Amino acid sequence: MNKNLLHTITVVILLFTTNLTFGQNKILVFQSDFGLKDGAVSAMKGVAVGVSPDLKIFDVTHEIPAYNIWEAAYRLVQTVPYYPTGTVFVSVVDPGVGTSRKSVVLKTKTGQFIVTPDNGTLTLVAEALGIEEVRQIDEVLNRRKNSEKSYTFHGRDVYAYTGARLASGAITFSQVGKELPKEVVTIPYQNAVLENGKLKGNISILDIQYGNVWTNINGDLVKQLGAGYGDQLHLVILHHGKKVYEGDAPYSQTFGAVPVGQPLSYLNSLLQLSFALNQESFAAVHKIGSGSEWSVEVTLKKTR
Repeated sequence: MNKNLLHTITVVILLFTTNLTFGQNKILVFQSDFGLKDGAVSAMKGVAVGVSPDLKIFDVTHEIPAYNIWEAAYRLVQTVPYYPTGTVFVSVVDPGVGTSRKSVVLKTKTGQFIVTPDNGTLTLVAEALGIEEVRQIDEVLNRRKNSEKSYTFHGRDVYAYTGARLASGAITFSQVGKELPKEVVTIPYQNAVLENGKLKGNISILDIQYGNVWTNINGDLVKQLGAGYGDQLHLVILHHGKKVYEGDAPYSQTFGAVPVGQPLSYLNSLLQLSFALNQESFAAVHKIGSGSEWSVEVTLKKTR
């Protein structure tokens, strides 16, 4: 075989296997608490396109409440599993910008990458998808040119830039920076458990549009409790351990199973136990919030 042809084939194979190894697929997904009222999000996307105009750019949301790291963590775990291996997420909810918190890239065991400050944002993804590897961003190598004097917009200057370089294949994961132990900063919260006939869990998030209350208690645990559709569940909702609501809600398949304005329990689109008022806002009516400090206890109400 011609030596030049053999060399060309070898290079092509190496490039192909390298892309398989590192998993870049040119998909870049942004999340932040910036909102869309100014140019911050657009600036991050501009940096990304400047790295590679071939990137496919999507958004999780930019409406995370300001500084709400917990909600950033939830929106990631709600979204990341549905994107293919090699997708790079850039999540910027960073009240500690410019401080000593680490800037990292986590690779999940399912093959996605999350570029973010290590401030609790990775709590739920690390738990649900596992940590394959964590690297600290080397800001000498992976920082937008001439941005060294900017201390308050790492989303643009470090995270978008690094995420775009990784997603496009301009750098490999190992070129992000030094490898760190397989651990991240976590936010404590009530894990979903069944103890002595009582389900305990966290109120992870509110269904913003409708005011439904979503927990981290999955359908299997509800089944282990012995609940079937039509059974009454007794709910106690707590904030910082203090009771703020107590009531009953029938376990139902659909919202229409109860009259308008009446409560129900159901499995949401993630197959997790949730509470609602049919065509009204459970959260607004009962003044319920969400986050690591909100928890719920559920028992099966006995009928005669």
